[in-house]
Amino acid sequence: MQKIIDDNYYDIIISNVMESAYNTGDNITFMDLRNSLAHIPVPNSSVNPCDLGTYSYNAFPSLLTLSATLSLERSGIITVQSNPFLALFGRGVLVAVIDTGIDYQHPAFLYNDGSTRILSLWDQTIQDGEPPEGFTYGTEYTREYINMALKSEDPLSVVPSVDTNGHGTAIASVMAGKPNISQAFSGVVPEADLLIVKLKPAKENLKKIFFVPENVLCYQESDLIIGLSYVTTIAQQLNRPIAICIAMGTNQSSHDGRGATSYFTNFLSQQPMIGVSISAGNEANKRRHYFNNTTEGPYSNSFELRVGENDKLFAIELWPFAPARLSIEITTPNKETTGEVFPAFGDCRRFFFVFNEGVVYINNYIFEEETGDPMILMRFQNPLPGIWTIQLKNLDQEPFSFHTWLPSGDIISENTFFLNSNPDTTITSPGNATSPLTVTAYNQISGSILTESGRGYTRTGYVKPDVAAPGYQITCALPGNQYGTITGCGAAAAQAAGVIAMVFEWSVARGNYTNITGNDINRLLIRGAQRSSNNTYPNNIWGYGQIEVNRLFERLTNI
Repeated sequence: MQKIIDDNYYDIIISNVMESAYNTGDNITFMDLRNSLAHIPVPNSSVNPCDLGTYSYNAFPSLLTLSATLSLERSGIITVQSNPFLALFGRGVLVAVIDTGIDYQHPAFLYNDGSTRILSLWDQTIQDGEPPEGFTYGTEYTREYINMALKSEDPLSVVPSVDTNGHGTAIASVMAGKPNISQAFSGVVPEADLLIVKLKPAKENLKKIFFVPENVLCYQESDLIIGLSYVTTIAQQLNRPIAICIAMGTNQSSHDGRGATSYFTNFLSQQPMIGVSISAGNEANKRRHYFNNTTEGPYSNSFELRVGENDKLFAIELWPFAPARLSIEITTPNKETTGEVFPAFGDCRRFFFVFNEGVVYINNYIFEEETGDPMILMRFQNPLPGIWTIQLKNLDQEPFSFHTWLPSGDIISENTFFLNSNPDTTITSPGNATSPLTVTAYNQISGSILTESGRGYTRTGYVKPDVAAPGYQITCALPGNQYGTITGCGAAAAQAAGVIAMVFEWSVARGNYTNITGNDINRLLIRGAQRSSNNTYPNNIWGYGQIEVNRLFERLTNI
């Protein structure tokens, strides 16, 4: 257990590898996740930025940020629930939220008799209790234990798990909150049972590796994957369908559906009775993506980055398409330069400057092991505010193209951005995974897409997002028995996860099609989506259209 939470150990994710490949002889903990992923804590005596080079880039978990900051009718949900032949409220279905936790005392998650609707709560941050069977950290609280807490005079003395952020509580309530007429509130499936995982914050050693400021709240991809394994294990033990919402994402990835979480969610979505809804992220209008396609000589490209005064630590990922072999040169606002840095195997270069205190680390990988594509990682420490220039040259004097991304969420401020940015290809990962349902958000009042909603396609041109769902000022529960609103693609993904749960109730709980997979449901939702005559579908903004579950069932009955 201690190694999973100990900053003296890196958490390394390895795909399809034997334990011995990373066994250092230090009694490491090896966690086999469904035979496709291994989560292995590896000791480190001190954090060195050039450990990215000693270990491969893809072995380090990405850092995830949250993706959400009124109507159910626009999704067709109320129509289905008011139909006496459907009346789908989530009975017999599990919904899972892997996020910032939950206010388990909130009325939105209680039955009328005051008992909890939460089947199980795993708090990864509490280390003095019993972890779930087969896992090595955190504390698991069963429904019986939570009910015991609710009956006590001081519930938090029995179950001390809280949601200090409120994001997880809001997402869970949009999916499955109990109706409150005075607040004009109801979750999509208010009779479903809940599984909750409260993620522990990312380790400081991982944040230091990726140049993330200490005060930034973010989460490890490895903990999310382990949380997914936990909730799906429970669902399979109970032989019940489960709809999972992932309302967070990262710009640390190839943005093409590859990566540990993408592989795992692809696998889960293809299994019977498991559905996964993933937020497209809120990065489209943040000016954090740049794309270039150089077709004529000289085969080079220069682009500019504006660095804000308060952004002292951040990283940039640049992904060329093979077979390009690119050199890179970075020039500061006062015209100092790193010189040309050429591709290499595992080479980490550090650059100091004479007239400013900034430090730049560059890893110019000949190929990144997971994708086989070249990748350039740039990390900035105390950069001089102003306009930086990044120049690329193709060593083979051929046409080339590339994408580059700044970090997502609150890892940097909106004062750091690319001067000639591109709003497309801004879906955060794992939203680029192929089999889960990737959901973007629209304003259900005006009918327009939210300007921040992540746009497709993936880096390799695969159609994402899949559908759009309401995501503007959605009424939600908040910690402390309060209600408020939530906006963004995270809210839209929660609505879509609730819709997946409705389809599971009809298909599995009612016995209409008991072997249905999450991917099957996604295809049905795409078929039933509402499409405007003004647009061509699919497109990189709306995907296949607006989610409309009533049309889905209408089309099923017309087969």
